Amino acid sequence: MNNTKIIQSPKEFWKASRNNEYLKSTSGVAPGYVQTNLAVLPKEYAFDFLLFCQRNPKPCPLLEVMEPGQPEPKILAEGADIRTDIPYYRVYKNGKLTEETKNITEYWSDDLVSFLLGCSFTFETAMLNANIPLRHLEQDTIVPMYITNIQTTPAGIFSGPMVVSMRPIHKDNLVRAVQITSRFPATHGAPIHIGDPKGIGIENINLPDFGERAEIKGNEIPVFWACGVTPQVVALKSKPSIMITHSPGYMFITNERDESIAVL
Repeated sequence: MNNTKIIQSPKEFWKASRNNEYLKSTSGVAPGYVQTNLAVLPKEYAFDFLLFCQRNPKPCPLLEVMEPGQPEPKILAEGADIRTDIPYYRVYKNGKLTEETKNITEYWSDDLVSFLLGCSFTFETAMLNANIPLRHLEQDTIVPMYITNIQTTPAGIFSGPMVVSMRPIHKDNLVRAVQITSRFPATHGAPIHIGDPKGIGIENINLPDFGERAEIKGNEIPVFWACGVTPQVVALKSKPSIMITHSPGYMFITNERDESIAVL
């Protein structure tokens, strides 16, 4: 199942992911539904991470915190299973990426607390509806993501640099792109940087730290949004005993509609 247009609903996506039938980026999947990043941590780190999200709402906009050991996101996605309903997960142990896997059932315990964080894929439907092209969809690639020199605000054991996603935007669409994404503060909101990537510590825009290169054409400007992959980079620096996340570009899709979290 490789065509994102095939999957139009979250329930279809959960089933396809659970059965390992959908293994591509979730950009463009189930259009109109909120997508989220995932971070799963032992309860001993949960308060520190909650505080980290509160202090860093741009890269870590918190949408739901699940009870310890609870695999069902009862607020945003009743009926889903956070252990199986994402195409790919990453497992970090003591600051090292140890595995990428299609489900996390073998790691699950009653001690784990799951956090769902807003994702910029959510506002892409609104951008497409405004006739703003998205290069990673045109190329059928994963949106490029970069580690920046912007430092997050520390909380407990958690600290580290912010990660951003980049989309080339034609100069004539810049103002509209900012306006549209500003309506979605729960999924990173307005860009944090526009233009020269070196201004935020990115030396080579053709070599993303996550995802794949996006071609920047004439009269297009690189536009950078805060990214929910930030906790993964923070995990490498902060070194919790275990932290489970989605793989970059492979998100969880909720039952919540995009417009329900938009602001006027």
